Amino acid sequence: MKEKHVAKISAELKLKAQQVLATAALLDEGATVPFVARYRKEATGSLDEVAITTIRDRLHQLRELDKRREVILKSLQERELITEELKDKILAAETLTILEDIYLPYRPKRRTRATVAREKGLEPLALKLLAQEQSTDPSTEAEAFVKPEKEVETIEAALAGARDIIAEWVSEDEVARAKMRALYAEKGIFQARVVPGKEAEGNKYRDYFDWQEPVSKAPSHRILAMRRGEKEGVLTLRVYPPEADALNLLETRFVKGEGAASQQVRAAVQDGYKRLLSPSMETEIRKSTKERADAKAIRVFADNLRQLLLAPPLGRKNVLAIDPGLRTGCKVVCLDQQGKLLNTDTIYPFSSEESKLQSVATLGKLCERYQVEAIAVGNGTGGRETEALVRDMDLRGNIPVVMVNESGASVYSASQVAREEFPDLDVSVRGAVSIGRRLVDPLAELVKIDPKSIGVGQYQHDVDQQALKSSLDDVVISCVNGVGVEVNTASEQLLTYVSGLGPQLAKSIIKYRNEHGPFLSRDDLQEVPRLGPKAFEQAAGFLRIRDGRNPLDATAVHPESYQVVEAMAGDLDCSITELLSDEELRQRIDLSKYVTETAGIPTLTDILAELAKPGRDPRQQFEAFSFSGEVQKIDDLRPGMRLPGIITNVTAFGAFVDVGVHQDGLVHVSQLADRFVKDPRNVVKAQQKVTVTVLEVDIERRRISLSMKKNPGKSAKGVKGEAKGEGKSKVKGTRERNGSGPFNNPFADALKKK
Repeated sequence: MKEKHVAKISAELKLKAQQVLATAALLDEGATVPFVARYRKEATGSLDEVAITTIRDRLHQLRELDKRREVILKSLQERELITEELKDKILAAETLTILEDIYLPYRPKRRTRATVAREKGLEPLALKLLAQEQSTDPSTEAEAFVKPEKEVETIEAALAGARDIIAEWVSEDEVARAKMRALYAEKGIFQARVVPGKEAEGNKYRDYFDWQEPVSKAPSHRILAMRRGEKEGVLTLRVYPPEADALNLLETRFVKGEGAASQQVRAAVQDGYKRLLSPSMETEIRKSTKERADAKAIRVFADNLRQLLLAPPLGRKNVLAIDPGLRTGCKVVCLDQQGKLLNTDTIYPFSSEESKLQSVATLGKLCERYQVEAIAVGNGTGGRETEALVRDMDLRGNIPVVMVNESGASVYSASQVAREEFPDLDVSVRGAVSIGRRLVDPLAELVKIDPKSIGVGQYQHDVDQQALKSSLDDVVISCVNGVGVEVNTASEQLLTYVSGLGPQLAKSIIKYRNEHGPFLSRDDLQEVPRLGPKAFEQAAGFLRIRDGRNPLDATAVHPESYQVVEAMAGDLDCSITELLSDEELRQRIDLSKYVTETAGIPTLTDILAELAKPGRDPRQQFEAFSFSGEVQKIDDLRPGMRLPGIITNVTAFGAFVDVGVHQDGLVHVSQLADRFVKDPRNVVKAQQKVTVTVLEVDIERRRISLSMKKNPGKSAKGVKGEAKGEGKSKVKGTRERNGSGPFNNPFADALKKK
């Protein structure tokens, strides 16, 4: 089956069969996606992580299909139902849906009306009726099956039983199901209605109280919003095609004329559709649209998470971090360049003027004592007031003051990880530590938090949790390995995501480091218990050792290629250190001289690039950002204001922006640009710094409508097209459809914000 899978995947992805085969072989041997993408380019034809991940996932799907195929064949063989024709059809099935359709008539099932009719001996009558011969008189044929001892007491009872059998045949017919499935996908309609008496309770879903739109046009966020409303008992949700089209499709296949027998078949077809096939298809289409919506929501979440993890780090600095609090005081911590906690304190700048002066004095002393190079202020309650206080201080050296998004910090503070690291500290103090470390290196700190708690997802609690975890883990692994990890300072959580390691080896590395001191070379890693040759191969290139015995240990050059670099240095009669620092020497290297079976031009090109910028961080340079001093709370906002902001979350319907008032505003997709925007991710990304215009403010509902257009007063040309593209609805004039902002947006209402 492997060759068949390779051929199928290569055709689907338009790749060479050898690329797919090599990738599959490496993955089966235990290689990780980052390792294959970075260090096995010759084998895969330089496939990137996206292509490798797609091959991995598709291979898994096909193997799961094979497993199900084997289970079905075994079941049929055990029950002596298998035939060569049936076996060939099962082996040829290319999707799980087709496979299950083939198996459906043979699947062991609960006792149905058709089962009861068969037990009464009515199947021959059903076959006679289905033949639909013009001469067939249903009543005459049924008379022979009237047998009181079998509970068939009348002709009508016999005909009813025969129709039950035909109805089940109709609902289980492979061709009919395929055509009906297509009809539901092409002409199906979502219909949402409010549950009587739930109008007030479900006010946030009010735009779905009388809503319908085509299945083919419904965007993921609306599908998930309707399903959530249904789950909360506010809405009823149905999916169905035009009934006339559905019945016509079935009657065309099963009804052969207008005779009496055909009328019986027509009645059975109608019953089979309404009682059996329609509910089955509705379940299927709900499942498939949910999977489609989940996939889109997970992609949005993954994209946001990647941007957040790869946010520019401040770098190694002495940091003073503040977790603001208006009544309970502000928790203050001082961290050294490695993020080690040096001091904790609490200040009360907002209780009185005297306390404010004392707080300022305390902060000044801490900055001087610990040679603070940057101040991080959490953006929670009291954040803007605390930021203003610190900015007004007369600090030496123009110490930058940075507002830090503290989403998830409270989750970390109460976690087992935080308790183990700081068992004697209050949760708010742990939160301050997390805020400071997040400024220094967002990636290293955020890996300690469940990605779902970071606050950059859309309907993350509604989607398939296993698929979500798998996708987010892929993102974290990709980011961690893309940046590289300093093995002598990394936390256990960060090491866990390094290619080839995992939780147990991460613990072993930390334990070995604590017992034997810092690693002096990558080779020392092989002394760590249970870290065998395979794990070393997968992990070594992504682990960095600064100031180690071998300068290459601080780079992304894999140890398996050290001899290549040594040969380059030898041919140039210089040391590796000189090769790393002298561009003129590197320009004299002829890569073609060093090509081997395992190290081709792609790998050698990577090596040369790494020698030019050893251990380079792919993340952008850090730039300090400041909110407008004109606003600090939602009450300060006025329509028409132009404000700086940071995008905190990109969704399928727009982007949420923090403008510094403790409540994110929404830039609806129609307000993202002066042109039509189909996918917000094509225009904006999480953590992007933007300038927005305030359109509307609803203080009571804490809603802020924003625009990124140059001239927000003019409607986007694409809005009409967008509404048309998303399908017509019985709900007329909703703001969601005319693109005027978040108010009355059911999907914005239903989105659970942090």
